[in-house]
Amino acid sequence: MRFSIRTFLWSFVPFALLLLVSFGAIQTTVISTVRNGLRQSLREKQASIAYLQSRSELQNSRFLRIVGESAALKAGTQLLLANPRSGDARLTVDDQLREICENLGFDFLQVSDLDGQALAGVMRVGDQLAAIDIRHGSSPQRGFFTADGRTYQVTSIPIDQGDEHIATLAVGEHFDFSEFSTPAVLSRNGKVIMSNLEGASLAEVDSALKNCPERSECDIQLRDEGYLSLPMENTSFGHGYLLRSLQSVDSASRPMQSIIRSVFLIAAITGLTAALMLSLFSSRSIVGPISKVVARLRESQRTGVLPEFPRESGQILEIRELTDSFNQAAAAIREGQDRLQMASLEFVGSLANALDARDPYTAGHSHRVSEFACAVAAAMNITGEELERIRIGALLHDIGKIGIADSVLQKTEGLTKEEFALIQQHPTIGRRIFEGVQGFEDYLPIVELHHENWDGSGYPLGLHGETAPLCARIVHVADVYDAITSDRPYRRGMDNEQALRLIEDSAGRQLDPSIVSVFVNLPEIRDRHHVAAYADETGLRQLSEAISDVSAELQQVSVET
Repeated sequence: MRFSIRTFLWSFVPFALLLLVSFGAIQTTVISTVRNGLRQSLREKQASIAYLQSRSELQNSRFLRIVGESAALKAGTQLLLANPRSGDARLTVDDQLREICENLGFDFLQVSDLDGQALAGVMRVGDQLAAIDIRHGSSPQRGFFTADGRTYQVTSIPIDQGDEHIATLAVGEHFDFSEFSTPAVLSRNGKVIMSNLEGASLAEVDSALKNCPERSECDIQLRDEGYLSLPMENTSFGHGYLLRSLQSVDSASRPMQSIIRSVFLIAAITGLTAALMLSLFSSRSIVGPISKVVARLRESQRTGVLPEFPRESGQILEIRELTDSFNQAAAAIREGQDRLQMASLEFVGSLANALDARDPYTAGHSHRVSEFACAVAAAMNITGEELERIRIGALLHDIGKIGIADSVLQKTEGLTKEEFALIQQHPTIGRRIFEGVQGFEDYLPIVELHHENWDGSGYPLGLHGETAPLCARIVHVADVYDAITSDRPYRRGMDNEQALRLIEDSAGRQLDPSIVSVFVNLPEIRDRHHVAAYADETGLRQLSEAISDVSAELQQVSVET
């Protein structure tokens, strides 16, 4: 991702996220406030309902006490208590209860003994009053009561004879939700049996309330609508019965949320537009100068040249300080590189001079090989770092001879097999010297492989053809030429024409033919004259042997170099 885009996103996205988080926090606060208001409202309504019920029950109890003082009911009850199995006595009480229900509009009446066992009773079924089968048990004396799929709200009064309490009269009416102004549900032992919630079946309501803790406030989801549910705690509804009030949180908060969304949308559009413009301006003012710095640094990485950043008017102070600091650091690095390069060149020259100084007959050999190799490389269009690698590698190609004894290197007679094997170790010795020195790894191929022959007969690895690096093959040709044209203790060097003939004859065997073709046609080589003459008998004999047998001469030259 481009730096300008990242800068823009880092400027714009946090502001946008802040707006979203703010909106979420406001919305959560609104919903929490609405929920608290609904909770308080439900509790107030429940308290009002409980107060009205208590007043109603008080008035009803006074009224029902009059019913309980009915002489006929007392007499029938005493008769039934005296003969609990008498069918006639039960029918008499049932008739009296039916008459009371018809006159006073009750839906349920039941007489129970002091142990709570039902003696007789009637309930309204449709428009008729029917006797209750007392074998199915008794109704509670207070709260809710369900029979034959109907739910009754029951209260009770005592039936007294003088100062003696002889029985209890339970009076009930069909439970009606119409007195509740808010949605409510009635459950029995955790199962919903009644509900006034519009558009929702009892099964749906029961499923929604499954996870609500008993007699605790909870939030439920019903038909994609959120509700707050509170149990009614101020009134007793009998064993197992629970009345819950419901209020839609979504419906209550929807108008306020709509207003908040509208206000927030306007504020968000305005704020985001301002943030967008500000972020674009900021990103351009920051990214522009930094992009120029990055582009110059990438160019520096490609070319290896440290750039210098110009001072521009209107630059941000921090960017200007950054470029100034970089310019100072770059200048110091360039100065250090120049000093290091000069030191490296001096070191390489010192190594070459130290090597050549061991034998006056090889003085200047490394420098001449370096010049010849660079001339060949330039003719082959090798430039830049590769040309510099060949130049320095040629200066160092015989560095391994430092590890060879002078008695072997400066021997005037022919070498034994053991001495020749020792001479062949100098490329490997040279590699070991430089492979642990940082900065000299580029010259290892020349140092180690400049005695590899084209036909694979060279050393130390016996590489064949182009498997040896090009730089090592170039130095190999220059090394052989300088060796056969230089004076040695046991012979004089060849003249240029004879040396070039020998080089051409070895092409395709010891030397790379393509490099030989370039080398022998170099103007500085073709026009070169060697003033030495083969005056003595030994030199003439060696020259004759070299011309007649190229392979033998080159092998001898390899030993010498």
